[in-house]
Amino acid sequence: MRVLVTGATGFVGSHAAAALARAGHRLRLLVRDPRKAERVLAAHGIAEAELALGDVTDAAAVGPALAGCDALLHAAAVVALEAHRADEAHRTNARGVEVVLGEAHRRALRSLVYVSSAAALFAPGAGPIGPDAPVASPRSPYARSKAAAERFARALAAEGAPLRIVYPVGVVGPDDPGLSEMNHTIQVLVRDFLALTSSGISLVDVRDLAQILLALVEGRAAPGRYVAGGHTLSWREVAALLEEATGRPVRKLPIPGALLRAAGRVGDAVKRVVPFDFPLTHEAMTFATRWPGADGAAAAAAAGVRYRDPAESIADALRWLAAAGHLRPEQVGRLAPGANGAAAARQ
Repeated sequence: MRVLVTGATGFVGSHAAAALARAGHRLRLLVRDPRKAERVLAAHGIAEAELALGDVTDAAAVGPALAGCDALLHAAAVVALEAHRADEAHRTNARGVEVVLGEAHRRALRSLVYVSSAAALFAPGAGPIGPDAPVASPRSPYARSKAAAERFARALAAEGAPLRIVYPVGVVGPDDPGLSEMNHTIQVLVRDFLALTSSGISLVDVRDLAQILLALVEGRAAPGRYVAGGHTLSWREVAALLEEATGRPVRKLPIPGALLRAAGRVGDAVKRVVPFDFPLTHEAMTFATRWPGADGAAAAAAAGVRYRDPAESIADALRWLAAAGHLRPEQVGRLAPGANGAAAARQ
């Protein structure tokens, strides 16, 4: 099939594009920066892909990009948890879905796959997030943008669009073209500290997610909703995995969830004036302290995927973070590249 992929220069999109290419599909990628696209494609060993220039919010670019395609994978999104990026998040995440999915449905493509987010279904105090969860009514800007996109996507599915919606939890792993949200979180936990607080986190390996998306694009599962749920871990379990991988202690601070959420509100205010490299926003702290877990069994079964051990995912993410210069060799201990790894683990 000829598949249009949006977001192919991002973390999820690049891995999914590579999986599609390895499966023999012809790729057309809607991109804004062809040089970045060529660099990301080369890193994944993608030798052939047609580039279409344009933005997902531009109907004049999206229409020609979809012409002649059999399927769509819409993975483009902005993960912006800062309050001052609300307009950017809504424009890309909500308006982009309306333009891309709407035009693909009008052109009667036979397979539409949309990468949503578990944030669109996250309701503090509810049970684990599953495919039947209702659309949430969040207050934070990023989650609002994903919820708005979700409502449009579900309305399109109700009209009969062959749409498969995927809800990834925290996506982690190697070969990240930038520094995506969960890999950034792993960096911070190792570099700075880990808060032993309420709740925990759900992680899915980007390579497992790519296989799920491949299966859905190929139509190996019925149209519907799929949570890519991976594994749910407490923060104490995350700390143990980080220490096991690196052979080094992680600085751990017991902090009540309510205090972290209050600090997130302060962080929102400060970041409007002085940006800083720490994921301290009210939205991020709410996710971190009130996360209910996720049920990803149906997505894994539909794609024939067995979620890999989170210890492997975290170790591979740490190796990549060190290789890409986001963490120093001594911070990843025994995972450091070269002969210094063993010595660093003993320090």
